[in-house]
Amino acid sequence: MALPRTAPRSRQRGLSFIGVVFIGVLAVAVFAIGGQSLPIYTEYFAIKKAANKAAQEGSTVPEIRASFDRAAAIDDIKSISGKDLEVTKQNDRIVVSYSYEREIHLAGPALLVYRFQGSSN
Repeated sequence: MALPRTAPRSRQRGLSFIGVVFIGVLAVAVFAIGGQSLPIYTEYFAIKKAANKAAQEGSTVPEIRASFDRAAAIDDIKSISGKDLEVTKQNDRIVVSYSYEREIHLAGPALLVYRFQGSSN
């Protein structure tokens, strides 16, 4: 008499509950940091645009700084102002340089620091 054949027991596949929770926490952290980082990068591109515009419009340091401050008021730039700009001349061309930091508070004493620097084209 032959014994009935049973299907081989296959190994279970998939995520455990702990795995799902870990991936969920990781996804929430990425979205939270990304959500706070987006305005910082938007402001950086506004600063870059304002510095390029100020370098083209102004011919003296006070004019360049005033032009940047006008653009900063329109684009709601808070991280840097006209007095923080470094204005130089290279090959008969005005170059406006800037450097600044922005921080995102993560948890407890942990911070995420963005350091930006650039110059007009």
